[in-house]
Amino acid sequence: MTTHDDARGAEAPLSDDTKGPIGERLRDAAVALDRLRGAIGEVIVGQRAVVDHVLVGLLAGGHVLLEGAPGVGKTSLVRALADGVALRFGRIQFTPDLLPADILGAQVLTSTAEGARGFALHRGPIFCQVLLADEINRASPRTQSALLEAMQEHAVTLAGERHRLGPPFFVLATENPIEMEGTYPLPEAQLDRFLLKVLVHEPSEDDLVAVLTRTTGSLPQTVPQVLDADTLHGLQSLCREIAVSDAVARYAARLVRASNPASPEAPALVKRAVRYGAGVRGAQALVLGGRAMALMDGRAQVGFADVAAVAPAALRHRVLRSYEGESDGVSPDAVVQALLDAVPARPDAVERALRERDR
Repeated sequence: MTTHDDARGAEAPLSDDTKGPIGERLRDAAVALDRLRGAIGEVIVGQRAVVDHVLVGLLAGGHVLLEGAPGVGKTSLVRALADGVALRFGRIQFTPDLLPADILGAQVLTSTAEGARGFALHRGPIFCQVLLADEINRASPRTQSALLEAMQEHAVTLAGERHRLGPPFFVLATENPIEMEGTYPLPEAQLDRFLLKVLVHEPSEDDLVAVLTRTTGSLPQTVPQVLDADTLHGLQSLCREIAVSDAVARYAARLVRASNPASPEAPALVKRAVRYGAGVRGAQALVLGGRAMALMDGRAQVGFADVAAVAPAALRHRVLRSYEGESDGVSPDAVVQALLDAVPARPDAVERALRERDR
């Protein structure tokens, strides 16, 4: 099993990068994000990893798919995030009879007091900054596809006219893994539009007691505004400035290449249980997610451990299992763990692994 280097010691010292204006910006960013995390924590009990991954998606400018049973706080988390950053919030409850126009809007016939008639744009709920797509897999593929342009290009086209969304424009979609009757699984092309897929687990006993204390007594707490849209835009720009060494970028590339069963670097589990692996967007998600992880920690450079930490959320929805993998009960997370175990982080470890393989 490969041991992943700690993110703070994987590369050269960052003393020059963390001094001066950039160092001050990084420290301010880490403090601001910690305040936002704390404000959300006043409403969302536990789920620290889930909150961190949602913040990673927000900082990286990507979208997040939340999967969890009903009642674990997915909707409350999205609402708390929108309140904490003071962003316009929109919600769409996906149902089988939902139409694309219910999401995007439409041109409607209007008349003035003088009797003149004309068409005016009636904007749908997608014209917001934080969009909750609740139970997205309950809508038909036709309606699901209405989100593709918005998620990829942050724009929608209505009656031949293109309308920009945001910035920022952040989609958090939810799925219920328990009740699958009457649902339409998201196609791989749309799943690939989500930067991360985050699993929201059931709360522990202590967390459940805290939830009961907060929600069955006095009125629920509200999340105070911690950041504004301009500050968030600055954090997103700073996230893109976080340095990524060639070694770390190659590590992300090797992880993605090893997820392809046709690759010589693919571990045995991938060759047996995977039909298609991750692609270019998977590698981009690893690097962008690693940058966001480093930014939240106030560091100027991405480490190997940052990429490894974000790998399950970045790759689990991009690994398409084979029939044998599904029948054997191999989970996507097990595949990602096999990749992390098989792909060395450091180049010298790669050479050593290849020599051992060729013996």
